[in-house]
Amino acid sequence: MIFVWLSVRFLTTFQLSNQSHSDSTLNLQFVSSDFDKATADWDAEYPEFSKWGWGPSVQAEKWNGRHAMFGWVFICATAYAKGHGLIPDADVPLDLKEWGTLATISGKNTITNERAIILIANVHFFLVGVAATICPLPFSDPLLLDPNQGEMYERAVNTKPYGLMPEMKTGLTEEAEMMNGRMAMMGLITVTATAFLENKSIIDVVNEWVGNAYY
Repeated sequence: MIFVWLSVRFLTTFQLSNQSHSDSTLNLQFVSSDFDKATADWDAEYPEFSKWGWGPSVQAEKWNGRHAMFGWVFICATAYAKGHGLIPDADVPLDLKEWGTLATISGKNTITNERAIILIANVHFFLVGVAATICPLPFSDPLLLDPNQGEMYERAVNTKPYGLMPEMKTGLTEEAEMMNGRMAMMGLITVTATAFLENKSIIDVVNEWVGNAYY
């Protein structure tokens, strides 16, 4: 569904314009994407928030894409661990007396050891991501902008939105990272919707997509 929506948006962002040439050639003109307009509107209406990087920004999209790409790595690693028995006592529920209501799903039913390990790992990486946004390293890209960051701040504020379709530049480029991040986010939406509609776990859906290669 999301792929169809994006396809329609992509097609509608082009308009045909007549040229005064003898052969009446039609050219395609690219129209600014909704994201560019939203960014400009936000900058104009909320300059105090915009200067610190809050709202729809290139930095936010880049960080969301990175988290989505890491999410896919984690999903695939979890599926591999499940298929090769690397999670101890995976199907054993946690003891309510030892873990308390923190481990409950509903009533007295508790989550399994497998889900507890996955949850703690996700919390750990989430906190690492939060730390990276609050105090980024000199070579990293900040999520929240701070004028005191010097060169890092200048590089971030001078990065323009990539539009609906970034320029295709292969290799380790910012354009490639943006495209990979967007595809990863679309993939997470698709796999989550599929798991919900089919009443299956995300890991089981991914395993089916790769032809039961994990388990």
